[in-house]
Amino acid sequence: MGRVIRGSRKGKSLIFTAKTRLRKGAVKLRAVDYAERHGFMKGLVKNIIHDPGRGAPMAEVVFHDPYRYKLTKERWVAVEGLHTGQFVYCGSKAQLSVGNVLPLGKMPEGTVISMCEDKAADRGRLARASGCSCMVVGHSDDGRKTRIRLPSGSRKTVPSTCRAVVGIVAGGGRMDKPMLKAGNMFHKYKVKRNCWPKVRGCAMNPVEHPHGGGNHQHVGHPTTIARAAVPGQKVGLIAARRTGILRGGKKKTK
Repeated sequence: MGRVIRGSRKGKSLIFTAKTRLRKGAVKLRAVDYAERHGFMKGLVKNIIHDPGRGAPMAEVVFHDPYRYKLTKERWVAVEGLHTGQFVYCGSKAQLSVGNVLPLGKMPEGTVISMCEDKAADRGRLARASGCSCMVVGHSDDGRKTRIRLPSGSRKTVPSTCRAVVGIVAGGGRMDKPMLKAGNMFHKYKVKRNCWPKVRGCAMNPVEHPHGGGNHQHVGHPTTIARAAVPGQKVGLIAARRTGILRGGKKKTK
């Protein structure tokens, strides 16, 4: 009987969960309401703060509650050019300027957006990491669907009622600077989750990993593994349709 491998322990153990104690909270757009659907709401950027474990800065935006006498604070991912004291507007009648939130159907083609909704009123799901952005590629003839280009380059069709923030997420170019030393990686993942350093399977003993053991560090058998393999066995290229390098690049489709 071998030891329980790392991949199996990750599902059950609590030592691999994310470190959330010092985090400021989830980033979400305003919950959609009558004011946003038929007009706009004015908010004030009170603060731009660092959220531990997140590469992008976070903006605290304060709105007047439309139904009760109080202020409501929303947390958004800050876009480039956003500053404290700036007024931002949310709604279908808002202007197309950086930091404002509009439905995709109200944006012209070529608009650079971030914090885009995947389904209407889900409060922002796509392009939220630092330096990321989507682009409005086109609208359907009936005006119900909008095609956007995701940060990966793939395209997606979403309802035109989905909202997004105009602009590119701040904190871009974060990965351009090399980490240089292990200490920097230690501090980076200390606030994220326990997933570094990662010991290679073939550097382990046979008791700890299917790739372990042998007089030299080598796997010794094909690394492809069946989809139906049992959990302790399921490491490597799981249910791979093909392996090796991709030869012959795809032609870019406009």
